[in-house]
Amino acid sequence: MGVGKVWLVGAGPGDIGLFTLKGMDVLNQADVVVYDSLVGQGVLSKVPASVKLINVGKRASHHTMPQEEINKVLLEEALKGYRVVRLKGGDPFLFGRGGEELELLKEHGIPYEVVPGVTSPLAVPAYNGIPVTHRDFCSSLHIITGHKRAGQEYDIDFEALVRTKGTLVFLMGVSALDDIMQGLLKAGMDPDMPAAILQKGTTADQKRIVATVSDLKKEVERQGIETPAIIVVGKVCTLADKFAWYEDLPLAGWKVLVTRPKNMISRTAARLREKGAEVLELPAIRTEAVEDKTRIRAAFARMEEYQWLVFTSPTGVEVFFREMMEAGKDIRSLGKVKVASIGEGTRKKLAEHGICADLMPEVYDGDSLGEALATVLDGTEKILIPRAEKGNENLVKLLTDKGAEVDDIPTYQTIYETSELIDERKEIESGNIDCVVFTSASTVKGFVEGTGCEDYSGIRAACIGKQTKAAADAYGMKTDMAEKATIDSLISLVIRMKAEEENKER
Repeated sequence: MGVGKVWLVGAGPGDIGLFTLKGMDVLNQADVVVYDSLVGQGVLSKVPASVKLINVGKRASHHTMPQEEINKVLLEEALKGYRVVRLKGGDPFLFGRGGEELELLKEHGIPYEVVPGVTSPLAVPAYNGIPVTHRDFCSSLHIITGHKRAGQEYDIDFEALVRTKGTLVFLMGVSALDDIMQGLLKAGMDPDMPAAILQKGTTADQKRIVATVSDLKKEVERQGIETPAIIVVGKVCTLADKFAWYEDLPLAGWKVLVTRPKNMISRTAARLREKGAEVLELPAIRTEAVEDKTRIRAAFARMEEYQWLVFTSPTGVEVFFREMMEAGKDIRSLGKVKVASIGEGTRKKLAEHGICADLMPEVYDGDSLGEALATVLDGTEKILIPRAEKGNENLVKLLTDKGAEVDDIPTYQTIYETSELIDERKEIESGNIDCVVFTSASTVKGFVEGTGCEDYSGIRAACIGKQTKAAADAYGMKTDMAEKATIDSLISLVIRMKAEEENKER
C-alpha cells in the first residue's frame, strides 16, 4: 500500500445542515476519521461505521491529546496508506490549528486537501438575526480569539479594534468576558455600544443575551450562559430582535432523537430539521438479508401460484426485489399477482420498482392490513408475505382464518446496534433529549438495547402507529401517537407535543 492522503475537513458550527457537500463526500470515503469534541453530534452521526475512529478530545482547558501528538497521528495513519479525515469543528484554518497539522504532512511529502467549513463567527450571529456587517452601521468585521494563556495579558490591541468602528467577534472568550469588555472600555469604546453573547448557536440549546459593553457581564451573571459561546460587539447587535428567525420555527429549541435503520436516509429527520429541531439520528437498527434463502428462492420459482404478494415495510420491498434479481428473476416473473402494501412508505417504495399497490388499508398497521385483505378474499387464495423474521403474527391469522394459504417467509433480520461516537445513554439521562421519534416497533427495541437505561419513564415518545406505541408503552415511556401512520402526521404530532410542553410551563 502506498502513501495515503489527509483531508482537513471543517464540520461547521453544529447544525448538520451546515456541513458542506464536499465534506460529506470526503467523509463517506474515509478509512480513518480523527475527530474531537468540538464536532457537532449531527456530523458525528454521519461518520461511516466501517472507518477507524481516533478521538483526540480537545476542549478548552482539557486536551485529551496534545496538538503535537495529533499532528503525528495524522502522519502515521497517512503513511499506512489510509485516506485520513481530520474532522474539525467550524473551519480548519480559523483558530483551528489546521496550519500546524499541515506542516508535518508537508515536511514528509504527504498529499492533503483542506475542505473549508461554515464558521461560527458568521453562522451563529446569522442564526440569531445579527448580520455581522450592515452598511448603516459598519464596514468591517474583525474576528479575535478571546483565549489567553493562564497568567498572561491579552496580546490584543484594543485601541486599534475600537478605531475600526467595525463589528468585533470574540471566539473562546466566555471565561474572560470581563477582561475583554474592560479592555474595550479602557481603549475608549462607548459604554453604551451594543454587545451580545451567543450560546451554542445553530443547535437546540441556542440562546442569546443582548446588552451593552458596560453591562453584558452583569446580564450574563443574571441570566446564565453555557459554553461554547461567542461574543459580538457592535451596533449590528441591535438588529437581533428584529431579524431573529430561528426561534420562530415551530420546533426551535427542541432536540429530537430519531432512530432509524442505518442504511436508510431519514425523511423524518429532514422534515424535523425543516421545522427547526436539532435532530440526532442514531442507527438503532440495521437490516440484513437472512442467510438461508432456500424458501424465498423456492417462492420465486412458483410465483404463478400466488394470487397476492403482501409487503409490510419499505425494507421488505427492497430486500425482495434485490433477492429476486440475484435469483435471476425480474419484474416479469410476478405475472398477474396482486400486491398489497401496509402503508404509504411501502407503497412509494413499490412505485420505485414500477409496481402499483392494489390494496392499502386506511390505518397503516399489520392488523388493519390483514383485515382489509381478508375482506377481498374468497378463501381459496395463496398469499406470499416476504418480511422481517419477527413480524405481526395476527396478520397471518386473519388471512388463514378466511381460508387462505399463507407463505410467511422471513427475508431479512433486524440487528440492534449502538453508536460508537455518541453516548446515547448519557444524552437521555442528562435530559438533553426533548423527544424520541419511533417509526416502528423494532426501532423502539433498538433504542432500548442501545441505551440500556434502567428507567424510561422520563422519555417523551412520538410513535407512528399502534404497534410502535405499544412497544414504547411496554417500557413505561410517555407516548403519543400520530393520527395517521405517515411522516407528515408524525411531524405534526411532534409540533403539537412541543406546544403542549410550552403551555404547561407558562
